Amino acid sequence: MSLKSERRGIHVDQSELLCKKGCGYYGNPAWQGFCSKCWREEYHKARQKQIQEDWELAERLQREEEEAFASSHSTQGAQSLTFSKFEEKKTNEKTRKVTTVKKFFSASSRTGAKKVAQEKNLKQGQLGRERNADNILRDLKEIFTPSWELASPTEEIQEAKAPSPSINRQASIETDRVSKEFIEFLKTYNKPGQDIYKQCKMFLEAMHHKRELSIEEQSECAQDFYQNVAEKLQTRWKVSPERVEKAMDQIEKYIMTRLYKYVFCPETTDDEKKDLVVQKRIRALHWVTPQMLCVPVNEEIPEVSDMVVKAITDIIEMDSKRVPRDKLACITKCSKHIFNAIKITKNEPASADDFLPTLIYIVLKGNPPRLQSNIQYITRFCNPSRLMTGEDGYYFTNLCCAVAFIEKLDAQSLNLSQEDFDRYMSGQTSPKKQESENWSPDVCLGVKQMYKNLDLLSQLNERQERIVSEAKKLERDLIDWTDGITKEVQDIVDKYPLEIKPKNQALAAIDSENVENDKLPPPLQPQVYAG
Repeated sequence: MSLKSERRGIHVDQSELLCKKGCGYYGNPAWQGFCSKCWREEYHKARQKQIQEDWELAERLQREEEEAFASSHSTQGAQSLTFSKFEEKKTNEKTRKVTTVKKFFSASSRTGAKKVAQEKNLKQGQLGRERNADNILRDLKEIFTPSWELASPTEEIQEAKAPSPSINRQASIETDRVSKEFIEFLKTYNKPGQDIYKQCKMFLEAMHHKRELSIEEQSECAQDFYQNVAEKLQTRWKVSPERVEKAMDQIEKYIMTRLYKYVFCPETTDDEKKDLVVQKRIRALHWVTPQMLCVPVNEEIPEVSDMVVKAITDIIEMDSKRVPRDKLACITKCSKHIFNAIKITKNEPASADDFLPTLIYIVLKGNPPRLQSNIQYITRFCNPSRLMTGEDGYYFTNLCCAVAFIEKLDAQSLNLSQEDFDRYMSGQTSPKKQESENWSPDVCLGVKQMYKNLDLLSQLNERQERIVSEAKKLERDLIDWTDGITKEVQDIVDKYPLEIKPKNQALAAIDSENVENDKLPPPLQPQVYAG
């Protein structure tokens, strides 16, 4: 889906939100622009092609191994029996590896074979012993009693211990509540309700044995289960479409409450890494203003400000929900608050061109936790009919577009120069804030103080940058002065070299008898002058 940035704001053609195969349903970036139905078809085609290629590769490897063995056997037939046994053992080992590869790419799974073996052993054990009267009564009770009355509300598949006992207790309480609600709901469906409950229990048990599979394969199992149950309700039990939709919502709530901690942000995926990248990206874009995105919302209006706060609260609350439908409901409530805020500001109904920029602004301002994980979780395990049509699908598709826009946001998208964009991203400076004298009297004092402090920090940052720049300049000047003085001294030393003369001999006393001093004049004698 291509996003366009224009001077009048961010614009997305509504036709680009639809499936690129032209089926009329909403597409999704996680499905490469396809809707859920078309994506599954493309996925099955690619998967079948890959399986066929893997089969051909395994068969070719096996033929090569057999030819190599036949050639080696014909040339080394005269060797000793011990060596022949060694070659046979080696060939059997290679053949076993090729067979293992073929089994890996076969349609049946290990868990299925294991389950068949267990059922076979169980049947043999039951045939070998006689059932007593208690077993007969129990079997009769299972036949004539609804399945939800046999099952305890707290009955669940064996689960791994949670790291925190408090979290485990909270999840158990919610699971019990959902179980009771689900059982009460199915009682209104009579016999179809019993069939639905049995299928859900079988599906949960199957998913329990498929935890080693990739998250995409588990998602495929869930989507197949949704489709099979919906078709059976419509064709076999002749349930009306309205009741089918309600039943599918309750089924999704029941099974995903139990599977949540295993399929939400699993360790085998890079969902957590994507969450950190998006969160870091949104933090770096904290300086983006509504004017840059051409957001038609005036937060100075108290009602509009309340709507913005509610929208942010709803998008953040999405992470606390366990069921995909509940997460979608948070997105829908957030979107409706955005439409109301635009309507109050403009005094007219909001358009799609107004909605997307405002949604981007809400996401930037709220920075929802684990945003990518929640989007992937909804995409993988939500009832596909909700994502393909209706307002839930429309709002979810717009949220995916908003996240894609944030990830690719650049200077051109905000009508900024590349220099200003780089400075804002690096934190060197921030866009001009509103002057204090232009504030409305209804604006919160805390907001005014916050902007005042931001301006002060910006000024201090500029002063600090000037001081650092001058200090570096002074350092360079001192280094240049020292080098200049050293050069001048060296030039003088080179021009006037220092000559060291030999040491002078010691002078002898005048009155001493010294042969070397014979040529000296005689000493002066005192003379008396007569006056």
